[in-house]
Amino acid sequence: MKSPVHRCRDVEHGRGHARDGAGVHGLQPEQRIPISKDVITSSSASAMWFIKDACGIVCAVITWLLVFYAEFVVMFVMLLPSKNLTYSIVNGTLFNTLAFLALASHLRAMCTDPGAVPKGNATKEYIESLQLKPGQVVYKCPKCCSIKPDRAHHCSVCKRCIRKMDHHCPWVNNCVGENNQKYFVLFTMYIALISLHALVMVVFHFLYCFEDDWTKCSSFSPPATVILLILLCFEGLLFLIFTSVMFGTQVHSICTDETGIEQLKKEERRWAKKTKWMNMRAVFGHPFSLLWVSPFSTPDQGKAETYQYVV
Repeated sequence: MKSPVHRCRDVEHGRGHARDGAGVHGLQPEQRIPISKDVITSSSASAMWFIKDACGIVCAVITWLLVFYAEFVVMFVMLLPSKNLTYSIVNGTLFNTLAFLALASHLRAMCTDPGAVPKGNATKEYIESLQLKPGQVVYKCPKCCSIKPDRAHHCSVCKRCIRKMDHHCPWVNNCVGENNQKYFVLFTMYIALISLHALVMVVFHFLYCFEDDWTKCSSFSPPATVILLILLCFEGLLFLIFTSVMFGTQVHSICTDETGIEQLKKEERRWAKKTKWMNMRAVFGHPFSLLWVSPFSTPDQGKAETYQYVV
């Protein structure tokens, strides 16, 4: 039985023969072969997806801990000691809802297959089963030995080729690709919202404490209260800027239908140009509804797209 390396080499030989045959049959050496999405969908797409990367796992845990810290300060330093019950209920409900949606979006972005191409399928036998015409060739990834569709890129952390890969984000310990971009966008949006909400509450709480007795505006001592609020303010400001920029970048990438890697590499556009609204629906689902902002809803992308293998 041949190893994956040898199988990849067989594909290289097959490409060489195919190009030789192109001249005989009068076909162009470069052609695109429409392939059904089902052919290149990973067999593990429906299973749990998790990247075993130490750096990514640490970053993901830190993300959750920072959200829990903000939750602790908001609830136990600002809202519960407040004398205004309505203020505490409204802001507590809003903050906890946004925090829950943020963590749910993070979990979906982390544990959803971003669009991995089946690993090691670039074998001579599999390519022959595609029944390619004389002169037609396919492009394989030499790193993961897989047949590589158009707009797919190899991730060195995931060790897979990812369809429409935008980038690998350590904070979600996963690539941002075709299948989980919606959840990543929602994650950045909800983190930005809870950061802004926390900053506004910190400002109001400082004003309240300056006007009133510091010993009555918090369950903690005045020095501890100040330190906790300053740390939350620093965290909220930092993440507000970071996630707002990332959210805007992602929305722009979706509207222009050009991933971060494609923009960075300045790749030639070979795919059909669509309207911004069509591009948004391709990521968040058809038709437009409140489910767009729900991390529990899997986007209904309509009819399966046709992918093309690059030669």
